[in-house]
Amino acid sequence: HWRPMSSPRIVVVIPALDEEQAIGDVVRAIPPVVEQVIVVDNGSTDRSVEIAQSLGARVVRHDLKGYGNALRRGFAEARGRYIIMADCDDSYDLSDLERFVVKLREGAEFVMGNRLKGEIKPGAMKWLHRWVGNPLLSWFLNVLFKTEIGDSHCGMRGFTTSAVSRMNLKMPGMELASEMVIKSSLVKLKTAEIPITLW
Repeated sequence: HWRPMSSPRIVVVIPALDEEQAIGDVVRAIPPVVEQVIVVDNGSTDRSVEIAQSLGARVVRHDLKGYGNALRRGFAEARGRYIIMADCDDSYDLSDLERFVVKLREGAEFVMGNRLKGEIKPGAMKWLHRWVGNPLLSWFLNVLFKTEIGDSHCGMRGFTTSAVSRMNLKMPGMELASEMVIKSSLVKLKTAEIPITLW
């Protein structure tokens, strides 16, 4: 039900690689407040592209492999005032993304989801990641860069398009998650966190 718009206010960017099992549910869950959905296909060989297009999403094909490469391409394609990013594996509740938009409209430039302060469903995150890896990395980034972010690897985030430009992101892979958190602090973006559920 989304249609291409020259200047949408709210855009969701989702990287995808062989996600035909989940992509339909993910796109369908996005609420009407969103005016454009961009799925960046990173070389799928299944029906991911076909399913996304059938639901009205704009599919951008990007063959340069990597989570960071796909997201950065999606950000470059987004023309909205606000961008929400999320994963395509149905681990985040995209029907809940309006809370990110509210924070952005209130003046935040970078809004992070926080799974550790929200709810993590049984089996959704490995024990080591939940109790050691994520808290330790978040603490480390806070000590080095004063990020004040409690869950630095959460994949559901919202930000203004001007914030993306100011962060000048470069990382090609998963390290983009940390790069965003670090640069949001270095360029002094107004940040906020929202407790969310990880499925």
